[in-house]
Amino acid sequence: MSGAKVLIADLRLQQEAQDLLRGSETAGKVAYTKCDVCSWKDLEQLPSEVEMAFGKGSVADVWIAGAGVFEPNVSSFFLDQEEESYRAMRINAEHPIKLTRIAMRSCLQANKAGVVLIVASGAGVKGFYGSPLYCATKHAVVGFTKSMAQADEDENIKVVAVCPGIVATPLWTGRGAKDVAKQYAYNEQMAISAEEVARAMKDLVEQGKYGGGSLLEMTKANGSRLLDSSNSELANNSSPEAKAWIEGVYATPREILNKERRS
Repeated sequence: MSGAKVLIADLRLQQEAQDLLRGSETAGKVAYTKCDVCSWKDLEQLPSEVEMAFGKGSVADVWIAGAGVFEPNVSSFFLDQEEESYRAMRINAEHPIKLTRIAMRSCLQANKAGVVLIVASGAGVKGFYGSPLYCATKHAVVGFTKSMAQADEDENIKVVAVCPGIVATPLWTGRGAKDVAKQYAYNEQMAISAEEVARAMKDLVEQGKYGGGSLLEMTKANGSRLLDSSNSELANNSSPEAKAWIEGVYATPREILNKERRS
């Protein structure tokens, strides 16, 4: 764990997380708080939960938006049973965006660097008729990550995303996943392991070669590769007019964030 202290925020703990929490080697280093990522109230409470878990003045410097659903019956484009909003959109897209804003505010108020790592998907750069809502949510966070690249340069807050393909997780192998696995012809030989994704996430956080806006794709067939995260409108355009336009567009975000930073 690189000596890190970890707060797990989720609705409930899987058995592996329970074992980690109770382990003697992780005593005082791993804590848990119940959190519904669809509740902005719960998300806003996380900085305080960090202090409660690890002491007054503690501020998280790495934030991971890892909660997500695929295309469950309860929140599906084709079944279309929801009356007010798609819960999958709230979980997969709104929560990472909101968590990033909370993370930035928390780090700025403490005047410290930070990293936000979003678990996106290869579905965020490709479309698939069988799961259009899922693809839409992942496209949203991929676009958001690309848009946040400047925060690394301006505020020393790095926002990055990992974009794995099929991963061997309970989504495919757990209780109640049989129908999903059958529908999408899940084959474990085509899947990468959760451990591989975790190691890549650790590299995204720790290694300086991954700057803000980085998108790391991982597939069984092609391994890992950085996706293009450039802004096509601004790439290779260094004219005085373009620079002046950028400065004007960025002025308001910079002013807002500068007020949030503790001097």
